[in-house]
Amino acid sequence: MRITPLALLSLSVLVASPARADLHITRDHGGYVEEYKAKYKRIRDRKERVIIDGICNSACTLVFGIVPMNKICVTPKASVGFHQAYYDKAFTFGIKVTSAEGTSDLMSYYPETVKDWIRRNGGLTTEMKKIKNGRELWRIVDPCPEEW
Repeated sequence: MRITPLALLSLSVLVASPARADLHITRDHGGYVEEYKAKYKRIRDRKERVIIDGICNSACTLVFGIVPMNKICVTPKASVGFHQAYYDKAFTFGIKVTSAEGTSDLMSYYPETVKDWIRRNGGLTTEMKKIKNGRELWRIVDPCPEEW
């Protein structure tokens, strides 16, 4: 088999191009804040897109403060939920204990659109406050275009 210069050039372009991977969030109930910060910083640095296509609660919502908003969109199945930060239960004998410092840290990452929604809805509390897809969520993040 003979490799032509054109085929070689095409192959080199494909190999040299960075792979584009979108993060599809479908059922993310959150977790450790520091892990989410690192994950979303990697996504931001790789200039990847995030498609919220289901549940994005708790630490998952840090995406709004770390990944550029023009790289995030929501589908009709999107739902986001916010609450106060908790200490790791491993250090609180299995009891849910809120962290004022952790909550303040979360708020510091959110863009003004998220902070405004949280303020209008009574601030962060121990109860999950959810926004389902629709106009209220679209004030924070754009709906996904069909080509995404």
